[in-house]
Amino acid sequence: MGRFCDDPVEDIQIRATLLRTYDNRRVVIPNSELYTNRVVVNTAYEERRIHLMVPIGESDDVGKAGAIILAEISRIERILQEPKPVVLLQSLGDFSLNLEVRYWIKPTVMREVVESTDEVYRAIAPALTAAGIDMPFPTYQILFHDQTEEADGDRKLQREGWPPSVGSLSSPPRERAKTAPSGNEPQARQGSP
Repeated sequence: MGRFCDDPVEDIQIRATLLRTYDNRRVVIPNSELYTNRVVVNTAYEERRIHLMVPIGESDDVGKAGAIILAEISRIERILQEPKPVVLLQSLGDFSLNLEVRYWIKPTVMREVVESTDEVYRAIAPALTAAGIDMPFPTYQILFHDQTEEADGDRKLQREGWPPSVGSLSSPPRERAKTAPSGNEPQARQGSP
C-alpha cells in the first residue's frame, strides 16, 4: 500500500531520507523505498480532513445525535467551518450505529490532528450523554437450549435458547428422562443371596 507520512523531513542523504516523528523519534527510510513505492504525504496541503468514529445506541435518533455533534464541534476554534463539518451514518455495528464525524483542520501537522481529536471527543461525549444519546459498549447475550427436548437436533422444530413456541411438537424439558428403560440399566446378578 505504501508509506504514509505525517512527519517533517529532517535530512535527505544519498542512501536514505531521515524523518523526525511527532514524538521525537528518527525514522530512516531507504531512498530505494521512496523511489519504488507510493508515499502519501498527509502534510502536503494547508488543510486536512479528519475522520472520527462515534458509536451511538441502535435505538437513538441519528439526526438528533448528528445535530448535537455539529453544534459542539462548531464551538471548537481550531476546526474550520469551511468546508463544513459533516456527520454521516457510516455503518450498522454489532452493538451500535456508527457515525463518522468529518471536519477540517489547519495546519495539518500531527500535533493538530491529535489535539483536535481530543477536543472533539471531550466536547461531544458529555453533550450526547446529557441529551440521552447512548454511547454503547459491547454486550453479548448467550442463549442455551435444553437438550432433553424431543425437538433437539431437528432444526425445523428447535429454537436455540428460546422456550418452545405455542403449538410446538416439543415435549416439556426432562420429559425424555421419564421414558421407558433403554436396556442399559444394571441387572441383578443371578445366584446372589
